[in-house]
Amino acid sequence: MRLAYFFSSLFLKIRHACLIAVIFLSLSLVSFQGFSQEKYDKIIELSVESGPFISNGDPWADELIDLVSYTAFDFRFGWRQNKTFMGDLYRNPIFGIGVSSTLPYQSEIGRPMGVYWFFDMPFRPFSQDKRFNFSYFAHLGLGFNLNPYDSLDNPINQFIGSELNSYIHFGAKANYTLSDRFQLFSMVGLKHFSNGSTRKPNAGINLIPVSIGLRYNFQPSQVKPEEAFLRDRPILFEKGYWNFMLYTGSKNYEIGEETYFRGGFNLSYIWDRTYKYRYGVGLDVFFAPGLSERSGNPDVGFWDQTSVAIAGAWEWKLTERLYAPVGLGFYLHRNRENQESTIYYERIGLRYLMSENLQFGAQIKAHRIKADFFEITLGYRFLRKQ
Repeated sequence: MRLAYFFSSLFLKIRHACLIAVIFLSLSLVSFQGFSQEKYDKIIELSVESGPFISNGDPWADELIDLVSYTAFDFRFGWRQNKTFMGDLYRNPIFGIGVSSTLPYQSEIGRPMGVYWFFDMPFRPFSQDKRFNFSYFAHLGLGFNLNPYDSLDNPINQFIGSELNSYIHFGAKANYTLSDRFQLFSMVGLKHFSNGSTRKPNAGINLIPVSIGLRYNFQPSQVKPEEAFLRDRPILFEKGYWNFMLYTGSKNYEIGEETYFRGGFNLSYIWDRTYKYRYGVGLDVFFAPGLSERSGNPDVGFWDQTSVAIAGAWEWKLTERLYAPVGLGFYLHRNRENQESTIYYERIGLRYLMSENLQFGAQIKAHRIKADFFEITLGYRFLRKQ
């Protein structure tokens, strides 16, 4: 029994540091090439956005939304991926890092801010000769500087229970070319702050912001699609390989109660047959210690705190090293006491290959789109010789 509390306490002390370290180390690794190589066109963007909050239908949510408003600015530094096979494959997308800050401070929610990694992927090849270019984007990072729920000081904010949260923003973008250096743009999408049930309440802050902004290109585009066939292509492991992943995280089950360690592992067989996607199937095992303390029942065994599932995997390769894992799992054995509320679960995240075999990342596991817990992942690929 004491062991669960020990792990929970230890994890809580290092959780924020680990999240920040993982995100910023991955941003540093992904961005290093962008700062150092001539095959990338650098850009900066500045934008202002505003939009409505989305209510979940509860009376407290409607009351809170009537009290607050949302206006923010974003600053982004990015680089267009030229002269690489993966860049050509995705029509020379832009990758980068950014920072976002809400302008007014509001006692109910604070002044939400975010630091994030982003991609901006054109629907068609970018062209300076066309006035309008359209793309889709995603921002993934850490949200902070929020004023979370407090039963005494801030009881109305049941959207967020912690100061540190995930920051997610995705949608569509229209670009208008003014010159070879300047572009106007407008974006519309969905923005989300959530802590993945590490501290409840966690309904999540959801918004639909619309933004306008200006982009500056440090150099005219170097995109030359006719050279694409000359690029070196990444190795494909078409015969497949075994992939092993460790998960670690934490979960708060009830408002005001302890937060407990959550974790597990996965063993999957992955097929790598296209340059854009990998897919596979495997076995997930999850551990949820602390059930005896949470339930008040001392007669709790290992199997009561363990879940097993078959999981399908799909991996979207964004670059040769960066990819987005998407999964759908079905429980062979689950425990409702661990808030595994449905027979299936979803998973989505971001991972980075530190070497040919070693990988790390962060992802979220959810039941019917409701967060179960955030998973920090570390994995190893057992590759076959080609």
